[in-house]
Amino acid sequence: MSRLRLALLGCGGIGARHLTAAARLPETFEIVGCCGRDPDRTAAFAAVHGGAAYTNFDGLLDAARPDVLIVATPPYARTGEAECAAARGVHLLIEKPIALDLDTAQRMITAVDAAGVKAANGFMYRFGDAVGRWRDMAAAGETGPVGLFAGSYHCNALHARWWRVRERSGGQILEQVIHLIDLVRVFMGEPDSVYARAANLFHGATPDYDVEDVSAVVFGWDDGRLATLNASNAAIPGQWLKAWQVVAERGTGRFEDWNTAILTRTAPEVVEERVAGTTDPFVAQLADLAEAIRADRAPRIPLAEGAATLRLALAARAAADARREIRLDHAV
Repeated sequence: MSRLRLALLGCGGIGARHLTAAARLPETFEIVGCCGRDPDRTAAFAAVHGGAAYTNFDGLLDAARPDVLIVATPPYARTGEAECAAARGVHLLIEKPIALDLDTAQRMITAVDAAGVKAANGFMYRFGDAVGRWRDMAAAGETGPVGLFAGSYHCNALHARWWRVRERSGGQILEQVIHLIDLVRVFMGEPDSVYARAANLFHGATPDYDVEDVSAVVFGWDDGRLATLNASNAAIPGQWLKAWQVVAERGTGRFEDWNTAILTRTAPEVVEERVAGTTDPFVAQLADLAEAIRADRAPRIPLAEGAATLRLALAARAAADARREIRLDHAV
């Protein structure tokens, strides 16, 4: 079977991560092009990761003729490229968040549905071995329902210039904590309300930095279940500390990351299982998209899932702005 021609839009750090993953699937993908705004930087990027360098998106589509396009531009910079590629029959992997507002997200979904292409959203935590093992246990009825999810995301970096501006990144809740919000949906389903607080406590004197650097979010269900998330961008420099715990009726999970966890069944007897997986979730999500294309099925995380998680992240940010609890409408 011929390889899928793969192109990248957005030659930054996360784009490099995706193409490094694609290089680990040489029988599945052929990297044919990279598109960025700066000619020199794009050429240097392509020299490392493969494919031809382009600074014009239409030129990329015309000359490279990709089967699959990875959209790894910052969310503010997505101005119809995904929709254009879909209309030309190109399958998509779009980095999270899919957009900064639900209207834009819905336009992408509508374009993909109209074109009949496969499109995935990059919530790669779902592909981790520890996450998958818990989901298998839950599906087998071993854990019972989850009553509490407690997650945290802590770092300390200035990141890219666009990241520090809420209008461009959406802030830490939309850009980073959204991964944990997605896991809340995976482990517990759709909540009924959200309350949040957020502040910029430590970067007030940093030029062009107006996003939150501390936040706390509480999702609630009318039946009493809870999910709590806390985050900061003032923790240990050079470290991205992400962890979460789930407490279920008959099981508890302590996750160090997507691959590593201690999963304990607490009834009818206590049985502890340690998961130390090695799956690269970036590789796994690309492999899933390729399989979806060839088997003519939906990818594991279609754009509608990305939009549903975005809806919760936007609601959390709105609750923080309003400093009050917000009821959630489950329609995307």
